[in-house]
Amino acid sequence: MAFSVYVETSVISYYAARPSQDIVTAARQTITQEWWNEARGRYESYISVLVVEEAKAGDAVAAQRRSDALSGLPILEINDATVSLAKHLIDGGLIPETSAEDAVHIAVATVHGMDFLLTWNFRHINNAEMKARIGAAIEALGYECPIICSPEELGGVES
Repeated sequence: MAFSVYVETSVISYYAARPSQDIVTAARQTITQEWWNEARGRYESYISVLVVEEAKAGDAVAAQRRSDALSGLPILEINDATVSLAKHLIDGGLIPETSAEDAVHIAVATVHGMDFLLTWNFRHINNAEMKARIGAAIEALGYECPIICSPEELGGVES
C-alpha cells in the first residue's frame, strides 16, 4: 500500500509557474517538477477543494496550468472535523487568523489521515518550530499529525 500525501497549493504553484530568475525559486520549481513527474507516482496524492480554489486565483494562464495539473486528483472533504481542527490551530495561536487557509490545509491532511502534508510554505507550516508545535497540538486532540515536508524531502528526488 502506497503512502498518502496531501498536496498543498504552494507545491502546485511551483510546479506550474513560469521559470523564475530567482535562484532559490528556480531551484524549488525544478525540485517540484522532478517530484511531480518522477516521485509522485509512488504516492496516493490528494488535494482539497481549498487547493482547487486557490489554484484558480491569479493570472488566468497560470491558473489554467495549475488546474490542469490538479485534474484527476482525489479531493478530500472539508467537513466539521476539519473546520474544528483549523479553528483550534488558529485559536491556539499556531496559525495566524490572517492565514486561516494554512490551518485548513493542515486540518484536512490530519483529519483524513494523510501520511504526509507536502508544502513549500515555510512560514506557517513547514519549519522546525511550527511543525513541533502543530504536531503537539494535533496529538493532544487525539489525531496523528502527518509528516510535514517539502518535495525536496519526500520521495528521494536527486539533484
